[in-house]
Amino acid sequence: MVESNRERPDGQQLRPPSLDIAEHTLPNGLRVILHEDHSAPVANVQVWYHVGSKDEQVGRTGFAHLFEHLMFKGSANVGPQEHAQRIQDVGGVLNAYTAFDQTVYWETVPSNALELALWLEAERMASLAVDEQNLRSERDVVIEELRLRVENPPYGRLNQIVFGTSYTTHSYKWMPIGSKEDLLAATLDDVMAFHATYYVPDNATLVVAGDFEPAAVLETVGRYFGRIPRGPGEIPRPALPEPEQTAERRVVAYDSKAPLPAVITTYHIPGAGDPDSYPLQVASIVLSSGDSSRLYLRLVYERQIALQAGGESFSLEDPSLFYFYAISNAGVDPAECERELEEATGRLKDEPVSEAELEKAKTQLIAGLTIGRQTAQEKASAIGNAAVILDDPNLINDELARFQAVTADDVLRVARKYFAPENRSVIYMLPESMRETGTEEAR
Repeated sequence: MVESNRERPDGQQLRPPSLDIAEHTLPNGLRVILHEDHSAPVANVQVWYHVGSKDEQVGRTGFAHLFEHLMFKGSANVGPQEHAQRIQDVGGVLNAYTAFDQTVYWETVPSNALELALWLEAERMASLAVDEQNLRSERDVVIEELRLRVENPPYGRLNQIVFGTSYTTHSYKWMPIGSKEDLLAATLDDVMAFHATYYVPDNATLVVAGDFEPAAVLETVGRYFGRIPRGPGEIPRPALPEPEQTAERRVVAYDSKAPLPAVITTYHIPGAGDPDSYPLQVASIVLSSGDSSRLYLRLVYERQIALQAGGESFSLEDPSLFYFYAISNAGVDPAECERELEEATGRLKDEPVSEAELEKAKTQLIAGLTIGRQTAQEKASAIGNAAVILDDPNLINDELARFQAVTADDVLRVARKYFAPENRSVIYMLPESMRETGTEEAR
């Protein structure tokens, strides 16, 4: 096959679409962000509640995730599951998710059904119906989800152990899904007090993206959402600052379902939007994106000691984590994988990444921004994240420049700053067959 002699486009010439937005705040504190886009006759509605597992307290975990389910149980004028049914009846789709920092509910509908979606979201914000029966049924659903996602799968407890080791004080030390013990102990009064505190207009951001006329949407939003009263007071943020880590931590856990040993090393890094977060994201691409990435080449392809290997900058609203990981091949001492992960860390600290690696990483990040902003939902999600997590929706149009400005020296600098031995936690999850007699389980 003869290749064309035409010059191939530079991947960095890709550009994510610039998103024009209009921001408004209702008298009750509801933040409203609109992005008008008539490229398709659809609209996406997202309600971002600025509450996640970070806002829970010891003994009261899993409440934000529980409300992800309870919010579909009906309101004063909407019956149980009617919200979903009415969206589906007009050809729309919907879902919700809970994370460490936020809980998000969304619908994508034909643009002529946008008012319906707004009314339904206002209804459950204004008059959610939760009683003892609903609480019991949805608690059972969440406990079953815990069984399926945490208790039964191989490595299901790994994230809990990783975060529970890396964080000692901050509420990132537990997972958004919560714990069975806390859910079973929760009373109706407990969960409704949580709801009354956080699921209020002044703790919410409404994002609408797609085919609509802004003036008409603002009028509709004011009519449906404007009647909802503000919350009872200042929104509490109970998460405690995580103290600086001054010594390496090590934990060994065992999993009867894990077929192979897993090794994870974590380092504390700044939260999303910090200037250092951009070179750290570039570093994560260099380490683990694709078969030509450093960790894959070294551990999986060249030495063949790992089935999987990678590294990622895991960005949260508050100070976050960078982690390296490897799943050892059968018969390989997991300590060998740890040594290679540490070698990769040291190389990032000892020498700048190559120009080719830097350009490849930037191209992949820019392509991701471009490809990930094609639909109304993708655009609304980007706007919501910038508004709620970064506290500035206009940052969606600044990300490209921030990534393009990253230099090899920036990557070297952040690696030296954050990948220090005293800032490291090392977690091994081993098959149960590797447990020595008398070894206690890590929790």
